[in-house]
Amino acid sequence: MNVSCPTCSQKVEWSSRSEFRPFCSKRCQMIDLGDWAEEQHTIAGKPAIDPNEMSDDELAAFIKTFDKQ
Repeated sequence: MNVSCPTCSQKVEWSSRSEFRPFCSKRCQMIDLGDWAEEQHTIAGKPAIDPNEMSDDELAAFIKTFDKQ
């Protein structure tokens, strides 16, 4: 089965031999990763946690959870 590379639309064989599937190359894979890092891609929907709707105590507890990691 062939699929289109999400970055450049080149046809890619969907098999274990295609190291970067669904991308055609490492370059296209890294371009996509960069797009996610720069928030050019997003997942639709409301965020599970909206810091603007949290009380100061809730926000402090949330931040403290991540400081422990």
